[in-house]
Amino acid sequence: MTTPASVPYVEINGHRATEDDLRIPAFAGYGHFTAMQVRDGKVRGLALHLARLDSASRELFDQPLTGEHVRGLIRHALEGAGVRDASVRVHGFLPPGDTATTPMVTVRPPAQMPTAPKSLMSVPYARTAPHIKRPGDFGQTYYGLLAGRAGFDEALLTAPGGVVTEGSMTNIGFWDGASVVWPDAPVLTGITMALLESGLAQAGRPPERRPVTLEDLGAYRAAFVTNSQGIAPVLRIDDTPFTVDEELMKQLGQVYEDAPWDTV
Repeated sequence: MTTPASVPYVEINGHRATEDDLRIPAFAGYGHFTAMQVRDGKVRGLALHLARLDSASRELFDQPLTGEHVRGLIRHALEGAGVRDASVRVHGFLPPGDTATTPMVTVRPPAQMPTAPKSLMSVPYARTAPHIKRPGDFGQTYYGLLAGRAGFDEALLTAPGGVVTEGSMTNIGFWDGASVVWPDAPVLTGITMALLESGLAQAGRPPERRPVTLEDLGAYRAAFVTNSQGIAPVLRIDDTPFTVDEELMKQLGQVYEDAPWDTV
């Protein structure tokens, strides 16, 4: 890669970002993005990522961001960075006065979620328009940092009444001994979550959607979190412990591994 690991390679509108270009994400915080892991120029659930970007661009800006255009931008950025394995983000912005979505592609080294069991601290926060993946959410970052300072791995966002929604950086799922259960609440449907949902259904084990509250946690045998970097078990939420169900994690891992890779 042509830049240090701590600094992403960035392209905006298909060319290496200049200082002037970078004023767009610096000052135009209203936008959206998707995050993906690329291996050998391929991505799991690529069509889902592309659909997410186009849908969010239409909703936020009333402008399309077509899949073929985005694929070309990702390929160009990977070539510019000189890599085929990477963590890639595609952002969409609409600077004042512009009439078309400005896409930004960032390329960093590949990443994988650590498989060590996670501890989550519940916090009273639910994101506005949670179905849109977007940067710069103050509350999400604020509570995530508070959870870290308190010795937890992540914050667990909850709506009024202790209704469980999602992690500050993940989706959360539960295991009741028979089915995977996703919280039936306003959340971002993550790509890994969607791939697991589809794969489990194809395997004859469709997940369920149910309201989950903090008071309900003791009814579940296990829990896990997912994001673009993978899947990990949950060890505890606040003071509620969970068993790390190795068989469940093996099954989820296999379903995820079986999801096809799509060429960018």
